[in-house]
Amino acid sequence: MAHGGRRGRRAFIGSFTAAGGPGIVTAAVDEDSGALTLLSARDHLPDPSYLALAPDGGMLYAISETAEGAVAAYRVTEDQPEPTGPPVPVGGDGPTHLGVHAGHVLTANYGSGSVTAVPLRPDGTLAAAPSAVLRHTGSGPYTPRQQGPHAHQVQSDPSGRWAVSVDLGTDSVRVCTLTDGGLALHQEAPLRPGSGPRHLVFHPNGAYAYVVNELTPTVTVCRWDAADGTLKPLAETPALPGAAAGDAYPSGIVAAPDGRFVWIATRGEDVVSTFAVEGEGEGLRLVGTVSCGGRWPRALTEADGSLYVANERSGDVAWFAVDQATGLPRFEGSVEVTAASCVVIG
Repeated sequence: MAHGGRRGRRAFIGSFTAAGGPGIVTAAVDEDSGALTLLSARDHLPDPSYLALAPDGGMLYAISETAEGAVAAYRVTEDQPEPTGPPVPVGGDGPTHLGVHAGHVLTANYGSGSVTAVPLRPDGTLAAAPSAVLRHTGSGPYTPRQQGPHAHQVQSDPSGRWAVSVDLGTDSVRVCTLTDGGLALHQEAPLRPGSGPRHLVFHPNGAYAYVVNELTPTVTVCRWDAADGTLKPLAETPALPGAAAGDAYPSGIVAAPDGRFVWIATRGEDVVSTFAVEGEGEGLRLVGTVSCGGRWPRALTEADGSLYVANERSGDVAWFAVDQATGLPRFEGSVEVTAASCVVIG
């Protein structure tokens, strides 16, 4: 599978099979325009709502966002990922996100408020069982959504030393170590009570991070110290000025590879907001908003100057060309994928 430029690149799209989604969809990515052409669908796993590629692009990992909670591994082929074994239970309820970190796949389990580590074998396949399940504790003031912990995202920091998880239920970001398969809490960074943090993205310089908040449409700028493994909130900025919290639910956040822009998708308002990054990364300035090209944008992905949006309720994946001067996306087209939930490009 080629990785230079756009030639031979593939998009892998997750979806909710419980809502009629086709499972994991593979699409070809046009090397010039970034347009998607659907190739195949694989209905092997219930509700594969979030996907992640191995660093070398040779393996694809998917969570099963079900009450039982599982993760599966696929070998990437030209037109369709091939399962490498049965799904592995993660010991957590409703995983919503996963990431590859230090020879493991980590899952964020929303329902049970925990993070799971599943070891990877040398060939990239999954071990038969998790090596650790770390349960979060705490709650927040918005009782309908924050009566307990709800881990929503987990990923490696840019240095590869730390596992970072975002918890909507406890209004905090946790920094953890992973040693000999065991997860341990290193720091818990509190955010504003009731903000409901959902996802975090690091600035490419590795010194700042941006946390998008779901319960209030805002983004929190944080300083990240990889040497100490500490996250410090600096400022909270409206993600969509003038939008009421009950009508706007931010979801995906992504940073441009050159660090000049950050994009945020907001459900309900169904828009993508563009922020210019100021200074070394310590400031965000709203440039403008555009339609997401559908309804209920659940996730964003950037690749080679194109922005991809998985629109869950309209059942499509839209792609946009990004203006390199302003950062503003321009709608270019879409393909139909029922109950689309995420897009990864490899």
